[in-house]
Amino acid sequence: MRSRLLSAARSGILASCLIFAAATPALARDGFFSREQVISYTPEWTGERFPDGRPKVSDDIIERMKAVTLEEAWATLRSAGYNYEYEDGWLSIFPDKVLVGRALTAQWMPGRPDIQKVIEAQGKQDARKGAMNAWPVDMLQKGDVYVADHFGLKKDGPSIGDNVGNAIYARSGNGIVYDGAVRDIEGLKELPNFTSFVRSYDPSHHFGSMATGARLNSTMVGINGPTRIGMATVMPGDVVLGRDGGVVFIPPQLAERVVKQSEITRLRDEFGHKRLAEGKYTAGQIDAKWSEPIEADFTAWLKANQDNLPVKKEVIQEMLNNKAKGIPYEG
Repeated sequence: MRSRLLSAARSGILASCLIFAAATPALARDGFFSREQVISYTPEWTGERFPDGRPKVSDDIIERMKAVTLEEAWATLRSAGYNYEYEDGWLSIFPDKVLVGRALTAQWMPGRPDIQKVIEAQGKQDARKGAMNAWPVDMLQKGDVYVADHFGLKKDGPSIGDNVGNAIYARSGNGIVYDGAVRDIEGLKELPNFTSFVRSYDPSHHFGSMATGARLNSTMVGINGPTRIGMATVMPGDVVLGRDGGVVFIPPQLAERVVKQSEITRLRDEFGHKRLAEGKYTAGQIDAKWSEPIEADFTAWLKANQDNLPVKKEVIQEMLNNKAKGIPYEG
């Protein structure tokens, strides 16, 4: 059953299944996916978790992720067999800033009254406050990134304006990845770190409740479950890295590997560029697998310059200690 659900997530069908989970009070209290289900769907994470079951990648890795490039993250994920974790084509709010945080996911589908009635009734039973678009907002923790699939809906589509945006920002201190349109974009720009990736802007608003009658056009059918964002699959607790017009979703069990491989790449590049400028090595020597003498030169350079490099000193010390134990830098 689990494999079939994960497969359905790729085609956007999974969300229609989640509504049946929402009818069970024990599940709805933590979102449409229960804590137990979130843990079940993220079995490769063995570290700390949030109360809702989402993997909680450490603050240190989150902070270090801000220096990782999209290319570096993509390469590490591709080598690990994760081929569908990148999406671009966004309208960026604060395009010169970097968005990093842990994903809390939400799934919308085109409005359907019979499903809408069931979910609204369950929301009342579970004492949820406000309209559906506020439900996942109330679950956000500091540093989270709200990741929502609103199937690109533009006209009469925005479920996020400056009021919901302020609520998101107050709870998370972070931005969003939203496959849909936002409104009140000038108000959203007043939030200094609301670094966000959205599909479009539209001055309208969505119709997402039974109170809107025949105009109902979208229904939230999932929270904290597998979510499709364009050609990427996102899980709750994934580390979101958004910069330079693109977003990559990093499975939590790979986040530390992404950061460490990025840091060694950064250091190797700085060393290689310096030695090329000095004329000590040729481009062919630096652009190929390094010889033992170049590796030794690199190690000596790390030791001599560890106070002035673009990676924390304690990280470089760990690299040097591992190297002394025979663990290669790439490891």
